[in-house]
Amino acid sequence: MTLAEFYSCSLLAFGPPLVMFAMTIANDPVRIIIMIAAAFGWLLSFLLASLIWFAVVPLRTYLVFGMVFAIIFQELFRYGMYLLLRKTEAGLKEISENHDIGSNKLEMAYVSGLGFGAMSGAFALVNVLADSVGPGTLGLNAGTEYFFVTSAAMTLCMILLNTFWSVIFFSGLDDKYYPKIVWVVASHFFVSGLSLLNRNELYAATIIPSYIVLVITAYLAYRSAGGTARSFIQSFTVRA
Repeated sequence: MTLAEFYSCSLLAFGPPLVMFAMTIANDPVRIIIMIAAAFGWLLSFLLASLIWFAVVPLRTYLVFGMVFAIIFQELFRYGMYLLLRKTEAGLKEISENHDIGSNKLEMAYVSGLGFGAMSGAFALVNVLADSVGPGTLGLNAGTEYFFVTSAAMTLCMILLNTFWSVIFFSGLDDKYYPKIVWVVASHFFVSGLSLLNRNELYAATIIPSYIVLVITAYLAYRSAGGTARSFIQSFTVRA
């Protein structure tokens, strides 16, 4: 039973991102490199936040303190990825077999965002998945049986949000339309703050608003990438 829970939670959290990777990134070495670089950037942001948390001893017991600095550094590194990719676009086209790479400026935003999200999801869920294998399971004598599935659902939400956030963030910088950047940072703080409710087992109060934010963010990212209602409908049309 515990093994089934492990596989089901793993597929819930990482199944859609894995499909996204396989269909849009895996066939291009340059995209893979960019995704890995973005994942490494997320690791560096987390390391810096951890150092500050470790250095400020009186506030170590306050989880929100570490969360605030983690978000700040993640957004700074997202901006760093934007600068890096914009300065290396010409070089990426030269070394890639796909010379159309970067023709859509938000293509690299999507790739780096997925790298950000995948690494954040791995850090958030790997230890939880390891515990789900057993021995035993939650919900018998203490705890709730919804802990693992809730953790997986929130991990999926954060992976997708990071992907969409990068698209919106890059678009806002390209167009100098800063309300998009404000939305990214504000919604990041909001969703991360909601996750603090999980310690009180208020899972519905965490998941429902988070997925509402996900839908809104997905819509904003789609429009930022040039999507329209017509193109959305056409994407479901079978082409001969």
